[in-house]
Formats: sequence, C-alpha cells, structure tokens
Amino acid sequence: MSDTDRTGTPAAAPPRKQFELGTGPGRVLVWFYGVFTVAAASRSIVEMILDFGKAPLAYTLSAVAAVVYGFITYSLVRGGEKARRAALACCAAELAGVLIVGTWTLVEPSAFPDSTVWSGFGMGYLLIPVILPVTGMIWLRRVREA
Repeated sequence: MSDTDRTGTPAAAPPRKQFELGTGPGRVLVWFYGVFTVAAASRSIVEMILDFGKAPLAYTLSAVAAVVYGFITYSLVRGGEKARRAALACCAAELAGVLIVGTWTLVEPSAFPDSTVWSGFGMGYLLIPVILPVTGMIWLRRVREA
C-alpha cells in the first residue's frame, strides 16, 4: 500500500536541494571574498579614523567595496537560488565599480589623493579585485546550470 492509497493524497515531495554555492570552487571564492571583506573594511575604518579629510572619496569607496564583498561572502555561504541571484547582481555591480573607479583613478588621479581597493583596477591587490567578480559570475552561472 502506498502513501497515496492510505491517505488519499499524494505524499509530500521532498524539499528541493539548495544550490551549494560555497562548495568546491565556490569555497575558494568564499575564502577570497572573506579575506577581501576584512581587508577592505579594516583599511577603510583605519583610514577614516586617522585621516578622513585627506581622501574622503577614496576611503568611502573602500568601505563600499567592503560591504559588497561582505554581502557576496554571505550569499555564497547561504546558498539557494535567491542568494545566487543576489550574489550575481553584486558581482556585476562590483565589476562595474572596479572598472569605473579603476578608469577614473587612471584618467584623473588628482581625484584620489590616496588609493582605494579598486584603484588602478586593483593593482595594489594584484588585480584580484578585477579578477574576482569575473570568476564569481562564471561560478554562479555554472552552479545555476548544474
């Protein structure tokens, strides 16, 4: 006798498995985004406390980068389709920020008396800030297809 025969209603479907965003290559992304969250947040907090008047735009942009990195880290760890879409949108916004700020720092260096995380496309961080969102978007698209 099946579940349907006993109760007259079909058995509940098992819950859908959540997307495992933070496993495999995603674990490396979680690690990098976690490190960059701490690095950007620490840097911006120290710079804002010690000398905010020197380069407020640069220090604020570093703080924004820290928030974006933190949200992506959280989304990758959380998992699920909604988190995947949110992380994908944040990676796209991060890439846009890196490209805009990177170009801006090269075209008009006087606007940035001090560097940001995204200055020169992340040259101060071995270009990881420009590579990371691209890698993240590739991973997030691949996970969706799986």
